[in-house]
Amino acid sequence: MRLLAITPISVDDAELRRRQARYDALAPDGVEIHLENLGTGPDVPRALETDEDVRTSEQALLARYRAADPTGYDGFLPDCVLDPLGELDHGLPLPVFGIGRLAAAFVAGQDASLAAVARNDAIAVELDRKLAAYGSPSVGPTVVLDLSVDDIADDAAWAAAVTRRTAGLDCDFVLNACSAVEVAEQPSAPYLLDPTRTALAMLAVRSEATGTRR
Repeated sequence: MRLLAITPISVDDAELRRRQARYDALAPDGVEIHLENLGTGPDVPRALETDEDVRTSEQALLARYRAADPTGYDGFLPDCVLDPLGELDHGLPLPVFGIGRLAAAFVAGQDASLAAVARNDAIAVELDRKLAAYGSPSVGPTVVLDLSVDDIADDAAWAAAVTRRTAGLDCDFVLNACSAVEVAEQPSAPYLLDPTRTALAMLAVRSEATGTRR
């Protein structure tokens, strides 16, 4: 299964390479991710800081996927836990998979309880809305980490914020609401869930079942 992923914000070449390397490391056998940058134009968001940024990102991603050549791909995978195309009437020629939806389904399929963390209020509000729409509401509002977009690539800063903000959460899993952050294993619950690793593992099962394994 070969999927085209596109970032939800404009990133520089170094960050694009970091994210691609992460996909390469996480992708199970039979799944290949090709990642592209959303764009560099003045109207392309550089970060998701407000609801307007979230909506602008959705429309920019839709335009990029509509312009993409689908040849050689089995589906599209927006590089964002907020599943930017999930509620749009996109009319795209290939299936669109949602990282957030797949990760939430993993938890729901175990009848386990879910909480979530996000770096800012705008992302937290949108994630809560999406989880409710999926029928996978969390045990409470998504916990806000108060981190900057630059902290996405800072594993230590992100991990420290998660540790501070999730202490005492009564749940089985905590969804890490960023597709590009490294997540360390936890020895006990609540387990911090890497949404990208989880989504790719589930897509590997789909690739076997549908004969799209490459």
